Amino acid sequence: MHIPDGYLAPQTAIPLLAVMVPVWGIAVKKVQQTMKKREVPVLAVGAAFSFTIMMFNLPIPGGSSAHAVGAVLLAILLGPWAACLGVSTALIIQALVFNDGGILSIGANCLNMGVIMPFIGYYIYKLIKGSASAASGRAIAAAFIAGYLGLNFAALSTSLMFGTQYEWFKSASGTPLYFPLPLKVAVGAMMAEHLTLAGPVEALVTALGLSFVARSYPELVGEEMPLNVNNNLGVNSHV
Repeated sequence: MHIPDGYLAPQTAIPLLAVMVPVWGIAVKKVQQTMKKREVPVLAVGAAFSFTIMMFNLPIPGGSSAHAVGAVLLAILLGPWAACLGVSTALIIQALVFNDGGILSIGANCLNMGVIMPFIGYYIYKLIKGSASAASGRAIAAAFIAGYLGLNFAALSTSLMFGTQYEWFKSASGTPLYFPLPLKVAVGAMMAEHLTLAGPVEALVTALGLSFVARSYPELVGEEMPLNVNNNLGVNSHV
């Protein structure tokens, strides 16, 4: 889903980068206001996890790639603003150090995977989960669906960015100046890969990740670990 340089016109890439600057500023303020100190290492680990899982790319015709992101899982654990910062950090490092995604396309990539994906996934999860426990089957199913839909909304946004370049920017002879494929081809290629391959992987990663955290570290999802009075505290309950 990484957009390389040369596939978006500067008239598209630069405004998207400009849009992301205040978004990052808001994200920093939100995280400073809401995140507890003990959660900061979790954000760092989440960003590292996102960075790692995004490095496993499946090429897509036209120049992009399909892969899991981990953004929805991070949003469920720490909130969408924290996920925005974590995923954006991973994307920026990938672009600057590993040439995975273009430098001029950083804004577009961060908008798709660092804003659209975590926010849509987070609110889908909240809507389906309702008041159920984070370790419940309903919550795990909600995470599965949220991960799948979050990734595919981001893929759809990416494909629309690609396809509009073909439609909007052509030479006098009609030759595309940037992305070489029409909108219907871009959407078809991107969505086919993400609906059938990357989406299910993202769904599993999100569901399994939440299940592990909810059972092993329930405080990270706002729940308390049940106490075994006899075993954990050494207190005789028969008083």
